[in-house]
Amino acid sequence: MSLPRTRFSPSPTGYFHIGGARTALFNWLYARHYQGTFILRIEDTDLERSQKVYEDDILASLQWLGLDWDEGPYRQSQRLDTYEFYARELINRGAAYYCDCPPEVLEQQRQEALARKEKPRYSGRCRERQLKPGPDRALRFRCPQQGVTHWHDLTKGPIAFDNAELDDLVLVRADGVPTYNFAVVVDDITMNISHVIRGDDHVPNTPRQILIYEALGAKLPQFAHIPMILGPDRAKLSKRHGAPSVMDYQKMGYLPAAMVNFLARLGWSHGDQEIFSREELIRYFSLEHVGKAASIFDTEKLSWLNGHYLRETPAGELAPQLQAFLAQIGIHTEVSERLLKIVRTLQPRAHTLADMAEQARFYFQDPQPYEEKAAAKFLTPAIKPVLQTISDRLARLPDWTEAAVNTLFQEVQQESGRKMKEIAQAVRLALTGRSASPGLFEIMEILGLAEVQRRLQAAMDACR
Repeated sequence: MSLPRTRFSPSPTGYFHIGGARTALFNWLYARHYQGTFILRIEDTDLERSQKVYEDDILASLQWLGLDWDEGPYRQSQRLDTYEFYARELINRGAAYYCDCPPEVLEQQRQEALARKEKPRYSGRCRERQLKPGPDRALRFRCPQQGVTHWHDLTKGPIAFDNAELDDLVLVRADGVPTYNFAVVVDDITMNISHVIRGDDHVPNTPRQILIYEALGAKLPQFAHIPMILGPDRAKLSKRHGAPSVMDYQKMGYLPAAMVNFLARLGWSHGDQEIFSREELIRYFSLEHVGKAASIFDTEKLSWLNGHYLRETPAGELAPQLQAFLAQIGIHTEVSERLLKIVRTLQPRAHTLADMAEQARFYFQDPQPYEEKAAAKFLTPAIKPVLQTISDRLARLPDWTEAAVNTLFQEVQQESGRKMKEIAQAVRLALTGRSASPGLFEIMEILGLAEVQRRLQAAMDACR
């Protein structure tokens, strides 16, 4: 058996979205699982809507996700001669004909069919007129009017369409630009694509494309149509369900490994396993385990996964990334041992890099104003002498160790008669401004004695 050749073929008419990323990932995983070839093809024949900024976004997104391609990117706009060659071949085989029906007439017929609650279809007016090429003439496919077009879908099983339900689609517009259904077949033939893995919204296109393959005498690829991704409300995934593009998730502080893991589980499974390394995804991936039902985009699950990857990633890798997110909120710092320590204190608590940057603010900026309800409860006149004692004794500690600090707190608690929670929360507020934070010793070690004493004094001044 020859090695598979898969392709991902986005249109640069908008920013790269989650559905496209999932399709790219499945094609990439299938090719990598079988040591095949993954091809990137840019379908940019929609000249009015295609823009370089969108193509750049597609390439940047794939690179961020680590989905490297073996061939391409090919661009349909640079392959017009190839489409012209295959269009002539269809004409020579009697499988295509020219049509001069005005667009406004076709639109009127379409609207009339819809008004009758019928499926819009071409009337066949030019089918037997034997028109020659000329201005304002499109090329149509001569679709068989009888029989059934069927295939065995690798994810959905047997699928069939009556040819009578398919009309004579346009192959090449009057301006010479090929349509999607024609160009994609020519591309897949000439690039020797063995497996077409795409969203199940393309199922209605597949019988039309199969008929074009057959009209050209070309070998069919195997088709696999993967289920849609829905929002939590089970409506089609859209901007209102989350960030509109893949790169927005990078800007929000998600890690590519988490996003790849999350995308892989949207419609595919391997037992009950939820967390996969990239190597495991390649090893286990198969189309047989792609489900038939639509997948639900769950932002909470993505954040949970991202938190896992934040905890598992070495602090040395996260520190430069956190540095960039800190800069976005006006905090400029070097990648240093201090920053590495800060990262380690926040890894168990953060869900994204943006979240980590916000949680890290108190290390670099004054923690005031304090959380209002917590301050009213814990920063009271009664705690003021306790904070003063802690400040004084911290300065006299011979060894700045966690054990020594813990002993100090226990001694102060016994002497003052205050509850340990009261003392710890008062100190926590003084140092971080919050009622929840990393461990106090870790914070004090990073801030240093002078800053700890300054913040304790500010908290004592705020006691009321």
